[in-house]
Amino acid sequence: MEQLSFFAEAGQSKGLPKELLEYRAGFIDRGTSDRLLHTFITETPWKQTIQKMWEKEYLTPRLTAWYGDAGTDYSISGKISNPNPWTHELLMLKDRVEQVAGIRFNSVLLNYYRDGNDSVAWHSDRESVLGKNPIIASVSFGQVRSFDIRNKADHSEHYSVRLEHGSFLLMKAGLQENWEHRIAKSPKPMKARVNLTFRVVI
Repeated sequence: MEQLSFFAEAGQSKGLPKELLEYRAGFIDRGTSDRLLHTFITETPWKQTIQKMWEKEYLTPRLTAWYGDAGTDYSISGKISNPNPWTHELLMLKDRVEQVAGIRFNSVLLNYYRDGNDSVAWHSDRESVLGKNPIIASVSFGQVRSFDIRNKADHSEHYSVRLEHGSFLLMKAGLQENWEHRIAKSPKPMKARVNLTFRVVI
């Protein structure tokens, strides 16, 4: 649930650990962001995977798609996904985020949150194929959602960032090892959102 009073004017919690996260609003201009949101929703080969928790199977509460260089196979909810080939739009965004992150990404995971019921639970991206201390660059389009992080050792240490339409978030080295993150469900009416997380698969 979003707690709007919890955020500073910049859309971030006070004291956000800048050594772990870098946020930029307006990374992609509004017109381009509008076009990309429409393109991703209508042209991406979305899939809904099945997760197994406590001996029961559940549909993942969002849709996903995996793109990347040949050989960058990746496990999404326990199922290996072969990458779709890069599109013109994804390569354009890849070039933009690489200029800021200072590293070359070889893959990207797209998540489609259709409404406030779609979410991703607390987790950290620590798959072995991402290597040690992975750096992940995130770009968001559509509905503003709250990106929450919490310290694994002390859940009372937590922060949030409002991921705006066309915004950029860099998850730096160390975040996945010691922190968890999520996009929580919301009881408020929510429109569609597409998020891209650029990664390096070893």
